[in-house]
Amino acid sequence: MDVKEIRKAVCEAGLRMCSTGLVAGTWGNISARVDQTHMLITPSGMDYKTLKPEDIVLVNIHDLKYEGTLKPSLETPLHAAIYRERPGINAVIHTHSTNACTVAAAHKEIPPILDDMVQIIGGSLRVASYALPGTDELVEYAIEKLEGRNAVILANHGPVCLGRSIEEAFVTCQVVEKAARVFIDAQLLGGAVRLKDEDVAFMHKFFLEKYGQK
Repeated sequence: MDVKEIRKAVCEAGLRMCSTGLVAGTWGNISARVDQTHMLITPSGMDYKTLKPEDIVLVNIHDLKYEGTLKPSLETPLHAAIYRERPGINAVIHTHSTNACTVAAAHKEIPPILDDMVQIIGGSLRVASYALPGTDELVEYAIEKLEGRNAVILANHGPVCLGRSIEEAFVTCQVVEKAARVFIDAQLLGGAVRLKDEDVAFMHKFFLEKYGQK
């Protein structure tokens, strides 16, 4: 996609995020990689329902300099760090979905308990230690827990989901929220039973390399 198409796709993802209950108000943020130097990210504190493609901020992922008068999201350092660390990732979405936030508040790692979860996330859903939004500490903690994973829960905050495209990142958000709800509910039945490590590895590799149509 060219820059205009990416801007439009980010706006559409914002509207979809609101309509599906993954976020409320102006919280959360969405970004997409443009190239190895730049990303486009939602501006800070603006309603997704009023965002226009030209409002999406172009940011250099190496020095965080940005174009235009609108400030990029407070979580810009985290998004940029993910793109620097993970060249195969082209979209990042941070939501405040209810069940994932419940897990975040409890600091509970979600073990690998569902097929779709391990396929797209890569295993357990880890919790990064708490740090204030926008800080270097938050970036450090999140990057550490994202190793080998396509999602992480920020303690007392919410999930950050990755994808090779905006659509895949959005699906990751939905799977994270589903996994959090199943994990919480399973406690009423004595706790969820985790999948075997070898099955987790097989399913994630299959998803990345063979799942879907070529």
